[in-house]
Amino acid sequence: MPECKHCGAHVSDRFARVFADERGRVYACPSCSANAGIAEVARQRARNI
Repeated sequence: MPECKHCGAHVSDRFARVFADERGRVYACPSCSANAGIAEVARQRARNI
């Protein structure tokens, strides 16, 4: 099961398909980010790595 690279929470496969980067990594999830900003946070964290 995919997990958030920021907080380690498990995320659904469906969530990962939408918000993961090209390698399948999820950098923000509902547990550690506001729902409205998940996509923006994910893109920002992916650029920082």
